Amino acid sequence: MIVLLAFASFSQTTFAIETEQEPEPPQIPEPSPSPEPIRMPDPSPSPDPFPEESDSEKIKQLTEQNDNLKQQNKNLQNQISSLNNEKSNLQAEISELNNSIQSLKQIILEQIRVTIDLANQLKEIIYEKIFSPTIEL
Repeated sequence: MIVLLAFASFSQTTFAIETEQEPEPPQIPEPSPSPEPIRMPDPSPSPDPFPEESDSEKIKQLTEQNDNLKQQNKNLQNQISSLNNEKSNLQAEISELNNSIQSLKQIILEQIRVTIDLANQLKEIIYEKIFSPTIEL
């Protein structure tokens, strides 16, 4: 019994000490860790220009494209040569027309000279036949 009494008195003093104490302030929570930065995604590799095709199919396609380009090149060269021929024909025609213009200019100048000569002759005839006899009278 003594032990029980000692235990009871001891427990009352410990409970009394616990109840007499002031409550402790709440603990400050620790800051949460900062989130990890968002990383840029790794760039995806460029897509294959001929997806899921074998090497022989790629070679076949490239060969076809090359043949098409060669044909287009031949067509353009033919067009260039035909345009060059047309250009030389037009230049020859221009040269002929310039020669015609020059000869027409010479003909017109000769006609003007002839007309002026005829006008001078007419003036002399009119002066001699009409004005000269009248002046003498």
